[in-house]
Amino acid sequence: MTSRPHWFPAYVGVGSNLDSPAKQVEAAFGRLDDIRDTRLFARSALYRSAPYGGVEQPDFINAVAGILTCLSPEDLLDEMQAVQRQCGRDSDEVRWGPRIIDLDLLAYSSVVFESDTLTIPHPGIAERNFVLLPFAEIAPDLIIPGLGHLASIEVNRQEPAISRIG
Repeated sequence: MTSRPHWFPAYVGVGSNLDSPAKQVEAAFGRLDDIRDTRLFARSALYRSAPYGGVEQPDFINAVAGILTCLSPEDLLDEMQAVQRQCGRDSDEVRWGPRIIDLDLLAYSSVVFESDTLTIPHPGIAERNFVLLPFAEIAPDLIIPGLGHLASIEVNRQEPAISRIG
């Protein structure tokens, strides 16, 4: 008897501020759906936000994708990094600098995990409105280990406002 694959829900932050950012984010949704053993099941609206981290650059377009995957968190991260390279992202970019595409694994089922290359849940969820608002839009009842229900996490009032654009 063959066992059936187990599908895990995962959520990916998507952002861009270079080369038609809204188009880059839209294309990333399709590329996430093309990852082996992975299916896109939800996507937030697009949000415009000021850049994070103090580097002078254009505003970002951000969103969150909900996917189902049979991949482990580490294998999913590897696939996401391959997508970034396919889109033209350079691995030598400045931290918090301009990006043609940025994919961050925000949450993977109810897993809590930390390694040199990956922390789940992503430590910036509650501090970054450009993550929190689109994430809560597609999964308000999701419980994030250590944070609780997404819908109950308060917006960071010290961060610049973001606006929904689509």
